[in-house]
Amino acid sequence: MLEKKEHNYEKAVLVGVITQNQDEEKLTEYLDELEFLAFTAGATVQKRFTQKLTQPDSKTFIGSGKAIEIKEYVKENEIGTVIFDDELSPSQLKNLEREMEVKILDRTNLILDIFAQRAQTSYARTQVELAQYQYLLPRLTRMWTHLERQKGGIGMRGPGETEIETDRRIIRDRITLLKEKLKTIDKQMATQRNNRGKVVRAALVGYTNVGKSTLMNSISKSEVFAENKLFATLDTTVRKVVIGNLPFLLTDTVGFIRKLPTQLVESFKSTLDEVREADLLIHVVDISHESFEDHIESVNHILMEINAHQKPMIMIFNKIDDFSYEKKDEDDLTPSTRKNISLEEWKKTWMGKSKYPTVFISALTKENFPEMKKMIYDEVMKIHISRFPYNDFLFEYFDNDEEEESNN
Repeated sequence: MLEKKEHNYEKAVLVGVITQNQDEEKLTEYLDELEFLAFTAGATVQKRFTQKLTQPDSKTFIGSGKAIEIKEYVKENEIGTVIFDDELSPSQLKNLEREMEVKILDRTNLILDIFAQRAQTSYARTQVELAQYQYLLPRLTRMWTHLERQKGGIGMRGPGETEIETDRRIIRDRITLLKEKLKTIDKQMATQRNNRGKVVRAALVGYTNVGKSTLMNSISKSEVFAENKLFATLDTTVRKVVIGNLPFLLTDTVGFIRKLPTQLVESFKSTLDEVREADLLIHVVDISHESFEDHIESVNHILMEINAHQKPMIMIFNKIDDFSYEKKDEDDLTPSTRKNISLEEWKKTWMGKSKYPTVFISALTKENFPEMKKMIYDEVMKIHISRFPYNDFLFEYFDNDEEEESNN
């Protein structure tokens, strides 16, 4: 199920709805993210379709007129995939595929496909496979629609139902097997965490594609895979880091995303355990993204779900090298928007008054790295002293990088 495939970029269209809970501006933002997801998975988006609805249609999610409009565009332009921004029910998937006669994906399926491509280790692949089977189980009926057109007769009575029931049993057995396998791996990982002793553990958390892996490489001087695509990191990476004279363990974790499929939250429980058991959370934010405040809220929501929201935390606003704003003319009397706020002005807002230590950096150019490392050192030191109150081997903080530069 998880064979690695070389992706030729296929043509796709996106579909989203404007509802009472989701205005046009919010939908545009979600579709921008969905387009990035589609690109990461291996598709180029040709067009977006939107519709205003009081609530999604129970049969086809969108209205019948909009479905016909999409079907005509898909046929004329030889589009192979239609991607919906929200999760579709099994009956909606079945009805849409029957109506449009092309491949229909929802946001959940798309994220699962990306995870399947990105999973490198046996552990990650097992987690993804479990999530895929859990997603697939209630949707098996749509895979057997070709049998509905068959007439009765000798040898043709009820094969579809038998096939479906057989497949359901196979998948249920496979899910049970994968869960048992993950339990075994969970025990092994718990043992590994216990064997790390009493060293302070810090975990990088944040929205996907905010630069956690790049920051990990810079701080730990390691070679963790980093790429400007969503979910470049699926496997948890732990490295020993020494800042000043203080050793601690730094963990790079899978990125979060809005509308994260529940199947993935469950199957990636062990990955999230690294966050849950960390002593310090380093929350990395992409300050150059126009929706970074929403990203912070999404991450905090998931941290609350896994009961990790009360841990000590550092806020690191990354990618200041990529930050830009539109400066208003002095005689421009129109109300200012988020696009008109400079970096210095952002620092004077809630960011400067946050209860957490805050720093603005660029992981790429290493701008403000000394301030960031000193901040991490101070927070790790607090935890270390509370754990080892009589430890006298710690000396005054010094910057290794500055010493190296002075020697050169």
